[in-house]
Amino acid sequence: MISPARQAAYEVLLRVFEHEAYADRAFRSAAEGLDERERGFAQRLAYGSVQRVRTLDHAIETLGRRPVRKLDPPVRAALRLGAYQLGYTDTAPHAAVNESVELVRRARLERAVPFTNAVMRRLADGIRPLLEALPEGPLKESYPDWIHEVFVRVLGADGALALMRAMNEPLETVVRLVRGDPPAGAEATDVPGAYRVERVDDSLVADGRIWPQSRGSQLAGLCVGSRDGERVLDLCAAPGGKTGQLRGEVTAVEIDPARARELRANLATMGRSDVAVVEADGTALPAELDGYDRALVDAPCSGLGVLAQRPDLRWRAQPLPDLQLALLRSAAERVRPGGTLVYSVCTLDPDECEAVVDASGLRVEPLGEEWPAFAHPSRPEFLLTLPSVHGTSGFFVARLRSPA
Repeated sequence: MISPARQAAYEVLLRVFEHEAYADRAFRSAAEGLDERERGFAQRLAYGSVQRVRTLDHAIETLGRRPVRKLDPPVRAALRLGAYQLGYTDTAPHAAVNESVELVRRARLERAVPFTNAVMRRLADGIRPLLEALPEGPLKESYPDWIHEVFVRVLGADGALALMRAMNEPLETVVRLVRGDPPAGAEATDVPGAYRVERVDDSLVADGRIWPQSRGSQLAGLCVGSRDGERVLDLCAAPGGKTGQLRGEVTAVEIDPARARELRANLATMGRSDVAVVEADGTALPAELDGYDRALVDAPCSGLGVLAQRPDLRWRAQPLPDLQLALLRSAAERVRPGGTLVYSVCTLDPDECEAVVDASGLRVEPLGEEWPAFAHPSRPEFLLTLPSVHGTSGFFVARLRSPA
């Protein structure tokens, strides 16, 4: 008998690594019908296994003595799930072994059952010592080498290790207060309007009282500084958390029709029916979108600051500096002379952060004095929130001025 939680986690592993599905979407489908306790366990198993897959594969290959890439997909998924339970949870070894074997049997791969059983037993005996003996670094913490190298560039070796460890653990849960009083038991933070909570109350979200949004993300929205009576442009606006923070006459641009629908729905939930949503390419804006007082460019990026929330992202992340620069320049053309632009990305990669701002040629307005707790460690005119330092998602924020 396979527990519903393990079955759901197994399906997520198959869909993410064999069909290139996104972990959160795969999990929503796989976990349908699970009760709250099972759902929580399934999510821990699924997300942990996806996150730690580099380390898990190393253990499977070392102890199983066969390349993971040559295994049948159901065997690969079952071993990864079993290895995660043995290496990173307090699951009873016999339960992890037996259910991994049963998953392979249920996949009608009877010929692979003896192999799966043998490898799982070796993992039960040897994975903990193997993990403990690994040198500190990207293999032990399960990151691609290139991401580790980026983190070292920004923070040095010790800072990179602390950052990798922090993003392998759940970060704080924070909501933005949209209206009314803070939720019962919520804790105010160092970002105005941001409250730390034990869990997000979905009924309060549905009522438009709160919005789930990290302190790093809220900080970016606050830095825009928009006021009533101003015209504000928001590029790449979906899903709309920052859009909902903006005051004034707001135009929110989103290129993807499905994400634009999501943006409209989220803004309606927040009570922001006053925001005009335009479906357009942010690098080729319609002529009528012009003369704005302020703009927010929350550009698509590699997402290296939100790897804690998105377990599969580290395996598919790509830097996007050319697109980011094109979006920033496009927005700058639509802001009135002397107007303000905020450029934000949820990454820590210098090529997508300060290098894009430097290449834009726009004048930088220092932010570090305004928000000293979040000042960039080497470029204090910018902000850089760090999961390992601030406990929130990683965001780079720059405020710029268009030529007068």
